[in-house]
Amino acid sequence: MISSIVSRSSAAVLCCGGFALLFGPDAVLPAIAPGMPAESWWLGQLLAAAWLAVAAQNWLQRSVIIGGIYARPLVYSNFVLYLVSALSLVRVLVTSSAPRWLWVVAVLATLFAIVYSALLLRGPFDALSGTAKPVQ
Repeated sequence: MISSIVSRSSAAVLCCGGFALLFGPDAVLPAIAPGMPAESWWLGQLLAAAWLAVAAQNWLQRSVIIGGIYARPLVYSNFVLYLVSALSLVRVLVTSSAPRWLWVVAVLATLFAIVYSALLLRGPFDALSGTAKPVQ
C-alpha cells in the first residue's frame, strides 16, 4: 500500500512537470531561467522526455512492493533522479536570484530523494508496517 502511494505520487509529480515542459517549453523555461535563449526550447522537451519516461515506469510498477531488493532498479533510478534534481535546485536557489516558487520544486525533490533513499537502504515500508502481501 505504501509502495503504491510513493509510486503514484512520484508519477504524478513527474507527469505534471513533464507535460508542462513538453507542451510549453517556450513559456516554462524563461520563467525558470530568465536568461535562456528562445532557441533552447528543445532542452525543455528533452527533460520532459526523461521525466515522462520515469513517470511511466513508476506508474506501471505502482502495484509492486518497492524497497530493499524489491524493484531495486526502479528505486535506484528514482533516487538518482530526485537527488540530482534536489542538489541542483538548491545550489541554483542559494547562489542566484531564482524565482521563489522554485523552492516548492526543490522541497518536493528533496522529500522524494529522502523517501527513495530510505527505500533503497532500509527496505520496503510495506514490510515494516505489516501490510506487505506475499509474492506469488
